[in-house]
Amino acid sequence: MRPAYLQGLCCAVLLLSMNGCQSAYYSAMEQAGVPIRTLVVNRVEAARDAQQEAGDQFSSALERFRSVVQVPESELSRTYDALADEYEASQRAAQAVHQRIDAIEGASEALFDEWQGELDDYHNASYRQRSAAELKQARQHYAEMLDAMHEAEQSLQPALDLMHDNVLFLKHNLNARAIGALAPEVDRLEARVTRLRQQMHAAIERSNRFIATLPD
Repeated sequence: MRPAYLQGLCCAVLLLSMNGCQSAYYSAMEQAGVPIRTLVVNRVEAARDAQQEAGDQFSSALERFRSVVQVPESELSRTYDALADEYEASQRAAQAVHQRIDAIEGASEALFDEWQGELDDYHNASYRQRSAAELKQARQHYAEMLDAMHEAEQSLQPALDLMHDNVLFLKHNLNARAIGALAPEVDRLEARVTRLRQQMHAAIERSNRFIATLPD
C-alpha cells in the first residue's frame, strides 16, 4: 500500500472519528437539556464579543502608538515595553477571534442537519414549507455572517504586521530618529484599525441578524 494512500486513509479515519465525537457531544448536550440552538447562539455571541474586544484592544494599541511620537527620548525604553505589551495583547485578541469563529461552524452545521432532518417529520404540509423557508433564510444569514466574520478576522493581520514591524524597529532604535520614523506609521495603523473596526461592526450586525432567524 502506497504511503500517500495510507496518509489519505488515516486522515479520512481521523475526520470520521472527529465528526463522530462531535455528534456524540451534541447528543449528550441535548440529553442534558441544552439544545443545539442554544450552543449555536452561545458560540455566535462569544465570537461576537471576541470581535468587539479585539476592536477595543487594537484601538488601545493605536492610542499607545500615538503616544510614542510625543514622549521624550529618555522615556523610550519604558514606552517600548508598553508597546510590546499592547502588541502581545492584540495577538491574543486576534487568536481568540479565530478560535471563537472556528467553534461556530461545527455546531451550526449540526443544527442545520437536525433541522433539515426534522422537516420530514411534519404531517402538516404548510408547517413543513414554513419551516423549510425559515431554514433557508437561516442558512443564508449564517453564510453572510460567516463571510463577514472571516473578512473581519483577515483585517486583523495587516494591523498586527504593522505593529510587529514597528515594535521590532523601536526595540533596536531607541532614539529620536526612531520617533520620527514612527510618526507616518501611526497614520497607517490608524487607517488599518479604522477599517478593521468597520468590518468588525458589520460582522457583529450579521451575527445579531443570524441569531434573530433561529427558532426559539
